[in-house]
Amino acid sequence: MNACQQAGAEPDPNLRPPQFTPAPEWFALRVKPQHEKPVARHLSTAGLESFLPLYRTRRAWSDRTKELELPLLAGYVFARFGLPERVTALRIPGVHHLLGFGRGPTPVPEEEIATLKRMVASGLPIQPWPYLRIGDWVRIVRGPLREIDGILVQVKSCWRVVVSVHLLQRSVAAEVDRLAVVPTKPIRPPQWERQA
Repeated sequence: MNACQQAGAEPDPNLRPPQFTPAPEWFALRVKPQHEKPVARHLSTAGLESFLPLYRTRRAWSDRTKELELPLLAGYVFARFGLPERVTALRIPGVHHLLGFGRGPTPVPEEEIATLKRMVASGLPIQPWPYLRIGDWVRIVRGPLREIDGILVQVKSCWRVVVSVHLLQRSVAAEVDRLAVVPTKPIRPPQWERQA
């Protein structure tokens, strides 16, 4: 018997130990082909924060040309939630699974999501890009993408900075002025790459 029971007093319900609830983190959801937009809408309806980066592109058909908004990372939608809410995310129609390593989902670093959001909001031409791991690391020093680090590449006469979402093994490129970048040290690789 504890001291409260011996004294005949009822335990105070306000003195319960605090419940640990992990802070919401960003996770990548693998979705069915061409289901990115409906999944993002369903996530919002379910009360979960979602992020679907889109880019504009022109597509030509035999009779017309049309400007489209397509997913920057086809097949993926980001959602922010605590692990207890993962069941809600997995029940959304069109969601295959959460990306992860081992037995559980792996969060996408907040910095990678923030970088993607800045690139989308910048108004600069952006496009999907092949995933890169080796190259010259640069930091953008002026313009709307100032202080973003990435890999500098040249395509024809245009310079681009490529940033990567390591968990997805996908990259995004933004066109930049070559004079707006300076060399920098590589970004620290995610924990799962350091263990390999």
